Amino acid sequence: MKLARSLAAVCILAAAACSAGEEADAPETAETAAPPGPMDSALSAAPVSVTGNATIMDGDGNVLREGTNGFTCYPENPVMGPMCNDATWDALIGALMAQEPFEGASFGVSYMLAGEGDAPGTSNIDPYAKAPTEENDWIKDGPHMMLYVPDAAAIEGLSTDPADPVYVMWKGTPYQHVMVRIAEPE
Repeated sequence: MKLARSLAAVCILAAAACSAGEEADAPETAETAAPPGPMDSALSAAPVSVTGNATIMDGDGNVLREGTNGFTCYPENPVMGPMCNDATWDALIGALMAQEPFEGASFGVSYMLAGEGDAPGTSNIDPYAKAPTEENDWIKDGPHMMLYVPDAAAIEGLSTDPADPVYVMWKGTPYQHVMVRIAEPE
């Protein structure tokens, strides 16, 4: 049984190597380029000054690399682009995913410098929305940072219009935060 599995694995690897050789002559284009792996995707979310010592996780919650700077970076997934979060943002995202209240006690930073990627975007007003509707102000942002401010009064008066370069997303919810556009969406 072990021998059969080993031979099957060798055959699969040999077939992959042969087909890779056949494709090596073709120029790589955006359509033929392999999507980035989880590590590369996660590392695209923030500057090297953040990612260089950040913990890197894969989409299943496995640690790909231990970090030392308090940031954790995640690859793109079907609902969200790649991001690097400090502990406050990780707690906010955890509460959001569990649909539980969140009351952060400290300022929080999240980087999404690769934007939303292939993820569909999100509602600017409803953190639980799964798809765009006429009422939920659906957006797909380009490269940006997100800032959690524990004192809601400190962001009172900021715009909620996603057309502005700085605006409040999910205002009036436990997950409200400041969006800071770094570049336009591609």
